[in-house]
Amino acid sequence: MTTALEELKLHSSGKVREMYELQDDLLMVASDRISAYDVVMPNPIPDKGKVLTQMSVFWFELTEELIPNHFISQEVPPEVEGRALRVQKLEMYPIECVVRGYLSGSGWKEYRESGSVCGIELPDGLRESEELPEPIFTPATKAEQGEHDENIDIGRAGEILGSGPLAEELARVSIEIYNRASEHARERGIILADTKFEFGSSPGAEIVLADEVLTPDSSRFWPADDYEAGRSQASFDKQYVRDYLDEIGWDHSPPAPELPQEVVENTRAKYVEAYERITERELD
Repeated sequence: MTTALEELKLHSSGKVREMYELQDDLLMVASDRISAYDVVMPNPIPDKGKVLTQMSVFWFELTEELIPNHFISQEVPPEVEGRALRVQKLEMYPIECVVRGYLSGSGWKEYRESGSVCGIELPDGLRESEELPEPIFTPATKAEQGEHDENIDIGRAGEILGSGPLAEELARVSIEIYNRASEHARERGIILADTKFEFGSSPGAEIVLADEVLTPDSSRFWPADDYEAGRSQASFDKQYVRDYLDEIGWDHSPPAPELPQEVVENTRAKYVEAYERITERELD
């Protein structure tokens, strides 16, 4: 659950990872913690940190021709080997860059209420989980830990960033990465329904892909052979945990309930299967 490295200075700690100072760079360490509805669960998912880290490396390599990223190397202290990356320090942009190719989650809820998602008008009569005519950029605020992100439109994103053209370029880049990843996943029997990116800037590069990328924590992955619009989908991500928590009537407020062993084991299996099918590699 914790990834303390006493010899390094802690830079920051989030719901599922710690960042440490490493000379002029950062060490990004993924724990086995899992959060749902912005609350960390009391028990871990074994190997989850390894899945997030190794999957991110795979996608960084696959998308580096589209956009620079912050990944430097996997040369890390031995006690966090496999679950940590050496990454570049960036000035992070204060928005979440969400791309949706299908109508699910908060996007489906917003569409039912208004016929739009983040200010983007969508056709009438769309069903839950239906593929959208084209992927859409639906940014969100970055909430403090324990708070909930808020969906916003691209105009508001530009105000937060202090630049409308920067918001438009983040939208373009996000959709381009999504399209590349969606095509790759679909060829391996997995639908990438939606995902979230984070970007920052560095000297000489205004937009750099950062954080984890295209993992089961930040994306919805659905098995293509079971897909059917008009209902919720089986998944290879933490939607399975959310569904369990909703079934038992948890109100999404701390403290979170203990996850049964069956839910822990099934969640691990889903994460590992997503990794191995998409990367065509075995988890070390």
